[in-house]
Amino acid sequence: MSLAVANYVRNLFLLLAGKRLLSPQVAVFYVTARCNLNCVYCEDFGLSRSAEAPPELSLDEARHVLRVLRSGTDRLILTGGEPLLYPGIDALVAAARELGFAITLTTNSLLLPQHEVILPHLDRLIVSLDAIDPQAWGPTIGMTPAVAETLIDRIRTYALHQGEWGYQMIANCVLSPEALSSAQSVLAFCVQCGMLASFSPQAVRHWPRADLFVSPAYQETISWLLAQKRAGAPVLGSVRYLETVRSFRPFSCYPTLVPRVMSDGDLAYPCRPFEKERSAQGGRPCNLLRVGTWQEALQSARDAYGLPPRMCNTCYQQCYIEPSLMQAHPLSLLWERIRYRASRRGGLSSFVPG
Repeated sequence: MSLAVANYVRNLFLLLAGKRLLSPQVAVFYVTARCNLNCVYCEDFGLSRSAEAPPELSLDEARHVLRVLRSGTDRLILTGGEPLLYPGIDALVAAARELGFAITLTTNSLLLPQHEVILPHLDRLIVSLDAIDPQAWGPTIGMTPAVAETLIDRIRTYALHQGEWGYQMIANCVLSPEALSSAQSVLAFCVQCGMLASFSPQAVRHWPRADLFVSPAYQETISWLLAQKRAGAPVLGSVRYLETVRSFRPFSCYPTLVPRVMSDGDLAYPCRPFEKERSAQGGRPCNLLRVGTWQEALQSARDAYGLPPRMCNTCYQQCYIEPSLMQAHPLSLLWERIRYRASRRGGLSSFVPG
């Protein structure tokens, strides 16, 4: 039994006992805050902000962070910024594999040709894809349509290598009001390329963009995705998740299921939205370079900021909602894996990041 599966079972008993500080399913490591695109919906990263990015860890320091995280879970997401900009990314991915992690990498795919050596080490490769029309997507990523076309071609190319190198490829589409009309073509592209597709609403300061709350087109798009999923389309996102974001209904959140570690090694607790507020409810309680195990880090977080919130109705990002829903509703998780092939292919029990 993997550590993440053991944690899932342990968490069920913790929930029955009324506990909220749960063991992690998957750890997220932001290896760099630098990026090479300027996506309009990204509030933390981007090429225009790269000069202000905090220092990155050395490879040895990053390996220590991995060892700490490995004491808590055996599933890892490497992200950024654009993680392929991290100078030691090839060696870091290899080190993560040596530690026994199941590895997910999120990327915009622009630099993939220079880092193909990492692909056989990956279990999942998540790429950004908000539109199939380069003319429409170029302004979204802050680049020319020619760059957007290059990215689409890259995604198509690396989708063809899934069987050869053994990773599952997932396209993540941000549902902004302007991009709702692209959801159908993005899903059709994923069907054509043998990829999975995930969809999440655009957030502004960790709230869903206000236009989406009152948008009939948004609700129609989510309803359409639900219908497509039920008909067998490769939509990676549980029925319960899609129903939750369709109406933006409150949910019980358990953010320690997917802890975040920033590019300097700081733990963001209990989640990025609370950490960014730097209030009494959250912040950066410790740096993983100064602890030896995940339990030490978690204890320092609880000592500094207490327990995570019980309910949430803010960010509605799949990377927070999906883990919480699937942990709190094990029958929903079981049904997803039995009923929907996309959930089995994408390993829904390891949860999709946003």
